[in-house]
Amino acid sequence: MSDREWKRDEPATRERREPRDARDEPDAPTSTEHAQESDAARRRRRAQFLRELHEAKQLRDRVQPRRARAARMRQQMRMRTFRW
Repeated sequence: MSDREWKRDEPATRERREPRDARDEPDAPTSTEHAQESDAARRRRRAQFLRELHEAKQLRDRVQPRRARAARMRQQMRMRTFRW
């Protein structure tokens, strides 16, 4: 029996994931102290995400200068035609 046939006959070994309760989450607030901690953790994660997003946009602008210039021109046109 080849290796491929053996894997085909083998039953699926994936674990089934059951729906998780909010109490199972490490960031789930159970009291005001935990709520503040999770809020601080959320802000840290959000700040990290925004830093990475900004870095990715800068990289894209460096890699595609023509597209970046066109986007800047469109943004300038939008700002010129904006009415207060």
